Amino acid sequence: MEVWPRLFASKNVQPPTHPLAPDTRPRENGAMKHVPERWSKSVEVPDMWLDPDEDPRDTDEPDPVGEQETYHRYLRDYRQTLELKCQGLNPQQLAQRSVPPSTMSLLGLLRHLAEVERDWRNWITYGQKEGRIFGPHDADFNDVDEDPESFAQALQILHDEQQATDKEVAQYQDLDLLIGREQIAVRELQVHRIEEYARHCGHADLLRECIDGRVGQ
Repeated sequence: MEVWPRLFASKNVQPPTHPLAPDTRPRENGAMKHVPERWSKSVEVPDMWLDPDEDPRDTDEPDPVGEQETYHRYLRDYRQTLELKCQGLNPQQLAQRSVPPSTMSLLGLLRHLAEVERDWRNWITYGQKEGRIFGPHDADFNDVDEDPESFAQALQILHDEQQATDKEVAQYQDLDLLIGREQIAVRELQVHRIEEYARHCGHADLLRECIDGRVGQ
């Protein structure tokens, strides 16, 4: 039964487009938005970001053993993935909001995750809370600029915040222990850290593909 025509017949509204249908709607001034060609730098495994011998995540390390080591490995690899997605771009591209209407950019993601690392540290400590790095809420995304130094600065801040959080978390080997002012279990914190980076790596996939078409895990 065709429900859409009846449902919308009394309203001046068009039924929704099928999710798999091509989007042929006009863009700015009637012209379609430029869509870059999809490409991969990897030759051996085209759906990967880099060939195995160039990929810093592809190591000869044995598989992790135990929860803590597994959490550490996954977190490390997602952190590296986010940085890989930024390689080979100029300052304008790093600051580009390539998936409108989202305010996200690759540079904004680096800044945002630095803020998140600091938030996690505030959760698991008791002393004076550390203040925000880049300003009020959403300044990490809204205040990005195309200055050539912005990326290097954001990356260094992110590394500093990651190291500080890692050092704090490393004190606790009991995964069931409730820690800090938020009384969060160490296990839950570790899983949440991985989830946060994994989610934003997904955002980075789309942002990068819309900038220059490069794809790959």
